[in-house]
Amino acid sequence: MEFKDQIKLLADRVSKMKDQIQTEEATKNALIMPFIQTMGYDVFNPLEVVPEFIADIGIKKGEKVDYAILKDGNPIILIECKHWSADLDPHNSQLFRYFHTTTAKFGILTNGIIFRFYTDLVENNKMDDKPFFEFRIDDMKEAQVEKLKEFSKDSFNLESINNTASELKYMSELRNLIVKEISDPSEDFAKFFARTIHHSKVTEKVLEQFKNLVKRSFHQFINDSINERLKTALATEQQKAEQLAKEELSGNITAETNVITTAEELDAFYIIRAIVCAKVNPARVALRDNQSYCAILLDDNNRKPIMRLHFNGKKKIISFFDQGKEEKISIEANNQLYEFASRLLGTIETYEKVE
Repeated sequence: MEFKDQIKLLADRVSKMKDQIQTEEATKNALIMPFIQTMGYDVFNPLEVVPEFIADIGIKKGEKVDYAILKDGNPIILIECKHWSADLDPHNSQLFRYFHTTTAKFGILTNGIIFRFYTDLVENNKMDDKPFFEFRIDDMKEAQVEKLKEFSKDSFNLESINNTASELKYMSELRNLIVKEISDPSEDFAKFFARTIHHSKVTEKVLEQFKNLVKRSFHQFINDSINERLKTALATEQQKAEQLAKEELSGNITAETNVITTAEELDAFYIIRAIVCAKVNPARVALRDNQSYCAILLDDNNRKPIMRLHFNGKKKIISFFDQGKEEKISIEANNQLYEFASRLLGTIETYEKVE
């Protein structure tokens, strides 16, 4: 499963589960640990992810940050967590205190939905006041997913990420400046256009006129761009609708159109992936849902089923494939999946030996 698809699954999980989460500890377990796991780091390996990481501050001993991600025994990313409904604005000072006491170059402040990434671009070994990268996990743009991927275990490169952090910081500041100038053009901004277009002296009256013209021109340009994209999108949707109608008439429409992956299935998927990451990279564990069952596959390959989840009936049933054939077992709750860790790992070992 591609990284962007894993992030989408995580976003779906967050949206479905957050209202049921009552405490900060539950936020860590249900939202933030799966995020760390999705980034490719093994949350069950203390050589890779350390919960309650001790970051002594001067004479204050025993200060702890919620998670530290390690590389070669040294922390590279610190993560400070809050309840999913908490406002993050008052809390960056806590992460700020931890930052300069460790070798970590990046800090993340998160409530499991909003993620703010910090580093030391302004002054070395001193965390910046403002994040260089921020996103909502349930509303990520494609470009944000690609930037986030650079922080994953498989892609992490300190020099490359430092360059990315610098770019993101300046792009964010430029974007804010552009938005400000479009909304309320400054004299210097309006004067640039006035001197280019107006070939006589730029008086105060001319400048005032151009401030208004620049604002209106930008708004018109933005509206025209939006309308053009809407036309393109509507035309594409119309083509899809016509194609769908043709398939329905010819009887070629598939049953999978109405498949919905439930919160319970997603939860089971994350548990299974957490278990088998002891043997394989979690990115290789894929989910493929259909009307009959939800399949957990290695390498998104139908010939490598790890487990099938039959959760649509009155009973919750799981299928194993470690004995050369499918074996179904009934369970009461998803946490029972941990009891079958050895069977799941055995299935992975069988597939890896064949290769």
